[in-house]
Amino acid sequence: MQGPFNRSGKSKPMGEINVVPFIDVMLVLLVIFMITAPMLTQGVQVDLPQVSSEPIDTQDSDPIIISVDRDGGYFITLGEDSTSVSLDQMAERVAAILQRRPGTPVMVRGDRNVQYGQIVLLMSTLQRSGVANVGLLSEPPQDG
Repeated sequence: MQGPFNRSGKSKPMGEINVVPFIDVMLVLLVIFMITAPMLTQGVQVDLPQVSSEPIDTQDSDPIIISVDRDGGYFITLGEDSTSVSLDQMAERVAAILQRRPGTPVMVRGDRNVQYGQIVLLMSTLQRSGVANVGLLSEPPQDG
């Protein structure tokens, strides 16, 4: 008789490894890594251009322009209206505008003397407000 039992009814040792517990452990590890992987990255996601930049097409709607002046003050511009705001007020206003008009482009304009950390703080606040993509405004270099 073939099988794990011999004639006396005692089991003989199997030479095969039971892989089911290994598969269970691997699936648990996979789930753990899938959950923790997004938490491992910090910072603000910025898609940098691969070639020289071109003008942005904003014919569909006026963009929201967030400006940071030399002294670190925040200004929000929509169309012709420009208003000085705090960082929290800016986040609330941008979220309200995007709720009314989803897909409105958001642009950041910063003075060249503003500290990099302040721009990163602004961009992370915009990201928490629901802005998926942020454009950075610059001036073309002047010849002369």
